Amino acid sequence: MEKIQHSHVQVRGLKLHVVQTGTGPKVVLFLHGFPEIWYSWRHQMIAMANAGYRAVAFDFRGYGLSDHPPEPERANFNDLADDVVALLDSLAIDKAFLVGKDFGAFPAFTVAVTHPERVLGVITLGVPYLIPSPLGVQFDLLPKGYYVIRWAEPGRAEADFGRFDVKTVVRNIYILFCRSELQVAGDNEEIMDLVDPSTPLPPWFTEEDLDVYATLYQNSGFRTALQVPYRCMQLDCGITNPKVIAPSLLIMGEKDYVMKSPGMEDYIRKEIVKQFMPNLDIIFMSEGNHFVQEQLPEQVNELILSFLTKN
Repeated sequence: MEKIQHSHVQVRGLKLHVVQTGTGPKVVLFLHGFPEIWYSWRHQMIAMANAGYRAVAFDFRGYGLSDHPPEPERANFNDLADDVVALLDSLAIDKAFLVGKDFGAFPAFTVAVTHPERVLGVITLGVPYLIPSPLGVQFDLLPKGYYVIRWAEPGRAEADFGRFDVKTVVRNIYILFCRSELQVAGDNEEIMDLVDPSTPLPPWFTEEDLDVYATLYQNSGFRTALQVPYRCMQLDCGITNPKVIAPSLLIMGEKDYVMKSPGMEDYIRKEIVKQFMPNLDIIFMSEGNHFVQEQLPEQVNELILSFLTKN
């Protein structure tokens, strides 16, 4: 990790925490999910730099060491997409490969649709093509106690998380999201109650890793993180022709709970998703869970590098 350089870059009025390594002519920009942060790409960034690419990651606005927006409750996915383009401008990067995990896929798709000239290719992990909108993310199809619905309710996650320290919250979410079933709470319980405190961390996620996440989230809290993604998923982002023409790759773990979401299995396996991404390759990892880039980093790195080499 000694090769990784940290800085703060002024982007659209905010200072964003940006992390870089490698000096190659082609750039790979990594976009994190929740409860992740730039650090969730640590394995990939080193591998890309060693292979001759310039690897860049950043903490989204309101996450980790990046500034919060002035009104966090009004933040949305278009803000993140605009930040991506503005960051490329600030770093004098003309084009980049975009790699998005979890909700980080949403700004990757949006930028690929609205600024195709800036995108060499798109790789997403754990989330197929979706654009935030009432039709793109249909809450009425989800189980009543599902975490997405619970955390979309203002104040509910704050009360749930507030019973624990930040480190325990991140620990619990990692343990929950590693599972292959949907995280659904009963009428008289909250999402944090679904984790037995004696459950160990997964073997690929160390206490040291947890400390890094906890320190970053202690700095930022969860105020913006709950707004984006959970409380703006159904806001229409204004895209009328939602098609990604760039070369694309979707990496899905067979044991990723996202596969259990209503309609998701057919959407991916029957390749309906290719209506929106005609140049998409889909790869399933048999043992992969929702955190596949941390769980199986060497395999994921090979898949990413193979895609970059071809494109």
